[in-house]
Amino acid sequence: QVQLVESGGGLVQPGGSLRLSCAAPRAILSTFIGLFPMAWYRQGPGKERELVASIGIRGVTNYADFVKGRFTISKDNNRKTMYLQMNSLEPEDTAVYYCNSLRNSGNWGQGTQVTVSS
Repeated sequence: QVQLVESGGGLVQPGGSLRLSCAAPRAILSTFIGLFPMAWYRQGPGKERELVASIGIRGVTNYADFVKGRFTISKDNNRKTMYLQMNSLEPEDTAVYYCNSLRNSGNWGQGTQVTVSS
């Protein structure tokens, strides 16, 4: 029953940056993001949802090959918000970005649209 809310997407030129945020504002456990391994996913046009990056309960991170060196996943000090810092964006990064636990135990939100275009 945990509803996740993504924000921070938008239109950006190639080479630009965006910072996405993820929160569970109505969760009974306000520290949901800090209690489970979390992840960012994305779904491009006509494609299946794919894993972008994950962060474990002890802070260990993992990245898909196509974002290594460009994206950084993190959580704030209170573990109430998760972020995805996206640098050196490319047109291929255009997709709807979603957050959830790595086990997908939360309800999928609407996601946030990232469009990379000149």
